[in-house]
Amino acid sequence: MNDVTEQIVTGGDVLVDTLIAHGVDTAFTVSGESFLAILEALRRKRNQIKLVTARQEGGGAFAAEAFGKLTGRPAALFVSRGPGATNAAIGIHTAKQDSTPLLLFIGHVPSASQGREAFQEIDLAAMFAPIAKAVLQPNTADQVAIVTARAVALSIAGRPGPVVLILPRDLTDGAVSQPAIPRPGKRQAVAPADEALGEAARMIIAARRPLLLSGEIVAIQDAGAALLALAEATGAPVMTAYRRQDTFPNDHRAYAGHLEINRLPYQRQALEDADLLIAVGSRMDGISAEDGALPRPRQNMLQIYPDGEVLARCQATLPLLSDPAAACLALAQKLTAPGALDIAEVSAWRDELHQAYLHSSEPGAVVVHGAVDLSLIAEEVQRQAPPETVILTDGGSFARWIHRFYRFRQAHSQAGPVSGAMGYGVPGAIGARLARPDRPAIAFVGDGGFMMTGQELVTAVEQNIDLVVVVCDNGVHGSILEGQRQRFGPEYVYGTRLSSPDFADVARAYGCAAWTVERSEDFAAALRGAMAHAGPALIHLITDDRDIAPFDKGPDAV
Repeated sequence: MNDVTEQIVTGGDVLVDTLIAHGVDTAFTVSGESFLAILEALRRKRNQIKLVTARQEGGGAFAAEAFGKLTGRPAALFVSRGPGATNAAIGIHTAKQDSTPLLLFIGHVPSASQGREAFQEIDLAAMFAPIAKAVLQPNTADQVAIVTARAVALSIAGRPGPVVLILPRDLTDGAVSQPAIPRPGKRQAVAPADEALGEAARMIIAARRPLLLSGEIVAIQDAGAALLALAEATGAPVMTAYRRQDTFPNDHRAYAGHLEINRLPYQRQALEDADLLIAVGSRMDGISAEDGALPRPRQNMLQIYPDGEVLARCQATLPLLSDPAAACLALAQKLTAPGALDIAEVSAWRDELHQAYLHSSEPGAVVVHGAVDLSLIAEEVQRQAPPETVILTDGGSFARWIHRFYRFRQAHSQAGPVSGAMGYGVPGAIGARLARPDRPAIAFVGDGGFMMTGQELVTAVEQNIDLVVVVCDNGVHGSILEGQRQRFGPEYVYGTRLSSPDFADVARAYGCAAWTVERSEDFAAALRGAMAHAGPALIHLITDDRDIAPFDKGPDAV
């Protein structure tokens, strides 16, 4: 590199400097020639922002999503145009549905070539607009820094989400005439209005069966202690939204279970009996809200959320625009005032539901046909893993065993795709370990999901990242096969059986330690060895395709 080039400050330079100034310290990539200047800037600042090279852009996006989910701040993902961007799209859709902050930077064709169907050109704004929180593009190299700063702020504002930046190559290669870096701002707190708080308190006082539903913003904003205060003040039971079990301690007397795809009988009855749903930090996603069936026509709903667009869409009886912690603490204070609320009747209902939850989450509650009982596997993980361990579950019916039988006791100890995207587990575990390096990570992934992104184990080996992957291998796409059995009969199973390699051998070839387990009683030793191993480890757990999910067969069992 000659002296003249070294003196030029490029758009890539200011982009990386802006990320660092705004607290972004972790990035993922599958490198591309369309953002070479950014890669060079990242090389020079490698002591300030860590760059991890993924093996496929979807894997990098899942890793970035898990990082954002567990920290509440975005990681960056750098990909090239066309194929790189389309591969990354699965992680952007996942981040959007999970309300996860994430930054996607796409190296694009030069400005003068746009609209000519240049090599690998796609209309990226049209492609990502439906699945991203925002899509931005600077018009000049001088705008790169300010647009990057805007992207970081947008990713965490209101309802967090993924923001996409389109970067024509000439802008990141080009010289910046004014290389000033925008100063980071502070996210503005969303405080509840006094009038709305008063109305919310009156609704709770009037309710005979209030039920708290805990969602994603509780995790993102670390509002668990405030939610706990509201639960204690109301005496109400708490159910957690889909894949948000770590937003409330599962061993607390108010915990009443998880709004899984399948609802247990006691949960269905509780959701019928409740006369007030209090959705705290939950956008009431499709699974949690039963595709809009909640609230029931006769139920009131109080929804506490920091984004007006979400509140408008859900149309709760009382939409309360607020960060969850501020509203929960203010309501708890109002409700614990002398004479404000008698919680005896509600508390008795709460205790009944918690006992039902405890009973339903004990191994042996479900008949198992194969030699591996996933309820016992979850119990063994509970026994060996520290409570702060991050448990990740990929898309797939096997995850419902972990959701039902593992008890999450600490905040920021769960990650998984609300969208049900397969392939999340292995790269998600990498993101989890980078997000929370002081915590172990155990990823449960199906054989189908592992075949999509399992090669990211090589990334973990390269980066010397300790993690444990448990491949639940039943040789089928479970929920789809079960649907075929129920709807058409077992003789009509088609297109859902899988032929897979020996996953333990694959892991060893990648440089990992590996164990194969075919019986429940052999899992404890394998897990002990995997957790003690320095570096990534894999347990190939062979399960039976008759044990798809831990619920009675029926129309809602798929």
